[in-house]
Formats: sequence, structure tokens, C-alpha cells
Amino acid sequence: MTALAQFGSMTSSAISRLRAALALGIALAVTAGLGACTSSAAGTPAAQCASSDVALADLPLTPDPSSYSGATTACLEDTGIAPIADAVKPTLPATVTDNQGTEVTVTDVSRILALDIYGSLAATVYGLGLGGNVVGRDTSTSFAGAEELPLVTQNGHELNAEAILELNPSVIITDSSIGPWDVVLQMREAGIPVVVTTPQRNLDNVGEIVGLVGSALGLPAEGQALTDRVNGEIQAEVAAIAAVTPADPADRPRILFLYVRGNAGVYYIFGEESGADTLIRALGGIDVAGEIGWKGMRPMTAEALVKAQPDILLMMTNGLESVGGVDGLLERIPAVAETPAGQNRRIVDMSDYEIMSFGPRTAPVLDALARAIYAPDASGAVG
Repeated sequence: MTALAQFGSMTSSAISRLRAALALGIALAVTAGLGACTSSAAGTPAAQCASSDVALADLPLTPDPSSYSGATTACLEDTGIAPIADAVKPTLPATVTDNQGTEVTVTDVSRILALDIYGSLAATVYGLGLGGNVVGRDTSTSFAGAEELPLVTQNGHELNAEAILELNPSVIITDSSIGPWDVVLQMREAGIPVVVTTPQRNLDNVGEIVGLVGSALGLPAEGQALTDRVNGEIQAEVAAIAAVTPADPADRPRILFLYVRGNAGVYYIFGEESGADTLIRALGGIDVAGEIGWKGMRPMTAEALVKAQPDILLMMTNGLESVGGVDGLLERIPAVAETPAGQNRRIVDMSDYEIMSFGPRTAPVLDALARAIYAPDASGAVG
């Protein structure tokens, strides 16, 4: 994309991360929003969400999560976003320096577009209490309350300039995970304030993103309050997961995040600095991609998969469906069958729009995944 020409002042590592994010944006050609409990990728009836009213520790835990046999779908019982306050009053104009070093002044937040690859920016706007001001959505923004908004993306995560301009947004919050970048530049040229956040998503930078979005929308105090709430929820969830994680590291599940799009022939392993590594560690698992030195998001090799020897594969639901479920995965990638995960058909899938949506929904996502890993019989085991 021509976007890379705009970043001459960025460090080489930042450019590498940006290229990875842009490549991922092209690869994530998802087509349909998912509800609270999606159909399982194995083609069986919809998975049942383990009730969030029952604590993880009180569910029927599997005695050995590493050797459990069967696939499991993780799902959120509630996909809505609770605002930090019922009524907020932005202080405008608000001026911020965004992730690219661009100074942006926002004077009107009555018509907001928040667009990125995982829907986390829109979730943040809703969490700040301005959900009623959001006028459109990207493909990944499908949580309760936003699913009926008009789409401004096409062919997966491709921004549609005409659709955006028709909505007459007063401000756009986005990042470089979604493009084409020329469309973003066109919006700026049209006089629309565009605030660009980091494309990186992990457990460590939730506050950075929430803080920038809050400040840009004239809600810095609410941004801090939302950050404190989300981080507190994450810490509580990580502690709850740790309480059911095997004490001996040798007994903890070895987990690998496998991203696939069978119809496009795309097979990636998500390694260190991809966000999946922080997710796996928070789940009490061993990040085997990091263990073998796998950096970022890179095309899968059979050698790497076999070397990693994962007990569990984390996957996106649409991705698993794109290869025909577990049977199709084993057929298309024979190396999977050479791992404990393949031999035990131990695949944990979750909605594409939830599993990596770091932000206000991080703690519920961790909870759903933990239930699928440690209490699979209570959370949608599909065989």
C-alpha cells in the first residue's frame, strides 16, 4: 500500500509491525457478523456458553487440560459493552498527538466512526459512553448495540470511501490495521479529523489505546476511569484463571494460535509480539510459538508446527470453518496430526470478532477461553 511511503520517520521495528498489521488486514477477509454463541466450526449445533454466574473454579474442571480430547467453542454470554457512565459531557475542542505523531484537533463528536480490524476501537467508544454517537461500523464491530449500524467496509476490512462520506462523520478513530490507507488520507483531505492509534493489540497497551481515544473525544477523565476498570477486570480474571491452572509449569497446556483462511490458502502462526502471546500467558498456558522463537505473525511451516508440539490450538471460528472444521484442518495441514493437539482434536475456537478484541471486552474474552480450556464440558465441547 502507498501508506508505507508516509512513515519515513518511523523506526524500522515500527515499520515492520505496521507491515505485519497491514498484511493481516488483507488476510482477515471475514464476511458475516457473529452472535453471542456461534455455530461450532465442526458443523454441530451452536455451542452453549458456560454461565458467567458460575465462577470458573466452580465449573466441572477437566483434571488434565493438556490431554483432554475434543474441540471446544468459546463464546461470550453477553456481547454488550457497559459504558463507564450513562451520560458524559465531552470537553471540546480536544487536541491530541496520535500514534503517528500527527496533531489532531477534534471539535465535534456527534458523528463518530471508530474503525479497526478487531472492533476494539468502537468497543472503546461505547465503553466511554458515546456509543449513541457512533454512526457506522467496520465488519468486526458486531457486539450488541452496534450490529445494526451501516457498514463502511467491504470485502472484509476494505474501507469504502463513499460509504464513509455518506455518513458525514465528524471524527474518525482508526489505526493502520485497516485500509486502504489512501482512503484514510482522503478523509483527512476532506477535512475530517482522523486520529490514528497503534495497531498493536495486547494486554499491556489497553490503557494506551483507551487513553488516546478518550482524550481525542474530550473525555480524558472517562478514559482513565475506563482504563482502571478494564485493567481491574483483567487482573481479577487472570487471578481466577491462575487459581485453576496446574501449579507445575510442566503440566500447563502448551498453546499455539493458528490463523487460517482456507479459501485463500492463508496459514499463519501468531508468535511473540502478535498479541496472541499475552493472551496465552494470561490463560495460564505456555506460548509454544515463543518457545521456538517465532516472532510476530508469519506464514506457518510444517516444521515449526511439529517442533512446537502444542497441546491446544487456538483458532478463529470463521478460520476453522474455512477449512471444513477439525476434520478439514487435519486433512489440509497433515502436520497438525503430528502434534498432541491434532491427535486429541484439541481445538479451541472463538469468534473472529472477539478472540483478539483487546479493550473493554478483554476480561470476558479471557473468561470464555479459560472455560473452554479448563472446563470444556461446560462450555461447548463439540467432539
